[in-house]
Amino acid sequence: MIIKRASYERGQANHGWLQSLHSFSFANYYDPEHMGVSALRVINDDKVTAGAGFGMHSHQDMEIISYVKKGTIEHKDSMENTEQLPAGEFQLMSAGHGITHSEYNPSATEELEFLQIWIVPNVYGIEPGYQQKKFETTQGIQLIASPDGHDESLSIHQNASLYRIILNQKETISQPLETKRCAYLHIISGSIICEETELSAGDGATIKQTEHINLVCQNNCEALLFDLP
Repeated sequence: MIIKRASYERGQANHGWLQSLHSFSFANYYDPEHMGVSALRVINDDKVTAGAGFGMHSHQDMEIISYVKKGTIEHKDSMENTEQLPAGEFQLMSAGHGITHSEYNPSATEELEFLQIWIVPNVYGIEPGYQQKKFETTQGIQLIASPDGHDESLSIHQNASLYRIILNQKETISQPLETKRCAYLHIISGSIICEETELSAGDGATIKQTEHINLVCQNNCEALLFDLP
């Protein structure tokens, strides 16, 4: 079963320095029909103008993943991490019992584009943690985050896995999905056919009650696939 979430249906916020599209309810955007999928709570598609960003603010008991599509994020946090996160890299911050951080676009000229993803953890009150990694770009499906950090993936505090998918036109993949689990597919660029449903950049889809997720790339595409409890 496929439930499509069209890009144009997403919530929108425009703060001048920040333009954000919300796949699920977030901040002032509320839709009781779109509160997340399983442990996946937030996918925000953010654009931040040059020299702007999010000042110091706090989080608690949330797994927060950032993926930079264009530009660079300058990250600072209360664990004394000061990092640059360029396009193509993933960051996973486990907020645990509490963390404060800021995220800025350090460029004086270039816009920053990134995905901000929140996953509800299965343990609470733990020590905060920070991970960052650039994965070698490979065709097909690539593990990015997993509960035990296997295959050099980031380690997430939830029974969930995150994959990056990169396909050329007409390429196909089939990914198994265990019984009683579900998946969410978010298209970053290009277009994909998932079980006869066409999905383009910004679209998402909840996938349930299937043993395999079958994808056919229509145009050169990049996507994120969440395997969820």
